[in-house]
Amino acid sequence: MLEHLGDKLVLRIDIAGRALELDFITILMSWIVMLILIGLALWLRKGLREEVEAEPSSRQVMMEYLIEILDEQFLRAFESDMLRKRLFAFVSTLFLFTLVSNWISVIPGFQSPTRDLNVPLGFAFLVFFLSHYYGMKINGTGTYLKSFFEPYPFMAPLNVISEVAKPLSHSFRLFGNVFGGAVLVAVVSAKLIPFVLPAFLQIFYGLFIGAVQAFVFALLAVAYINVAVEG
Repeated sequence: MLEHLGDKLVLRIDIAGRALELDFITILMSWIVMLILIGLALWLRKGLREEVEAEPSSRQVMMEYLIEILDEQFLRAFESDMLRKRLFAFVSTLFLFTLVSNWISVIPGFQSPTRDLNVPLGFAFLVFFLSHYYGMKINGTGTYLKSFFEPYPFMAPLNVISEVAKPLSHSFRLFGNVFGGAVLVAVVSAKLIPFVLPAFLQIFYGLFIGAVQAFVFALLAVAYINVAVEG
């Protein structure tokens, strides 16, 4: 098992004479996660009742409870109600996708898409550009760029480096924990105890650590955007 730990099933596509190589397993697992979330959304949507005075269904109660939890845990950090409404869908989707991606590794034969650095890195850069976009949109481009020269002009290079480092630390934190858990389970399965302990570790890292890392990843996304907007 260890001999194949670094092997990947690569999908090679030739475009205009150039080869584009894609990790087929990561793409497949990402689509499975998306289908799970879409199916869950359609299932909850089907349970909504249009009558105002009708007794709410269990699905409606579940959806309202989920929305309340997401809003309370993540979006309350924004002082602007406009920003909370605009970013609710993004932050919620980011958290749910990361959560299901981490949890799906518990199923035998399935791999977490977040084990591939490209996935958390792509999300981190998306948060990076979104934070600067809203920072300039709400505060004004000139005022926002001026903040990089504070408190002193010679601090500008350090401020720029700290901003560039944010998506790297943001993504490597999630990737390191997910990939580290997978490596630990593989080592224990191959060299130590092949049955009970690896299964326990798989569930522990997949469910508990996966949930914690998804929560931290989404919380840091909110923090980075909030810092860029509120200063």
